[in-house]
Amino acid sequence: MLHHASFGVADIERAARFYDAALGALGYVRVWEDLRPGEAGQAVGYGMPGGGDKLAIKSVEAGQGAPGAGFHLAFAAPDQRSVIDFHAAALSQGGVDNGAPGLRQHYGPNYFAAFVVDPDGYRIEAVFNQVK
Repeated sequence: MLHHASFGVADIERAARFYDAALGALGYVRVWEDLRPGEAGQAVGYGMPGGGDKLAIKSVEAGQGAPGAGFHLAFAAPDQRSVIDFHAAALSQGGVDNGAPGLRQHYGPNYFAAFVVDPDGYRIEAVFNQVK
């Protein structure tokens, strides 16, 4: 249903380092960037190698970022190891743990996920939910 999503971030360089690491653990890469140090309106897009963006981070003024606690975005992971690596990479780049990697059987018998809050306050998740 969704084509892509965009997050407003206060510090584009910090956010790009965070998402390079966290999304890189899931196999996603920068598919485009518009970085012009010192200028407004900078952005970076992430997706599968050779594809279009599914998430863009865009520089905004402080205080115009993350929505309330009811919002979160989940990223598909290729396997459980990637979920674990996503969580570790996110924490190493300033993310805050919001649920360690593990099975979430209340979501389904094979729902393996990890949850973090990024440096701008966005709640994100990596999930692997393959039927055995």
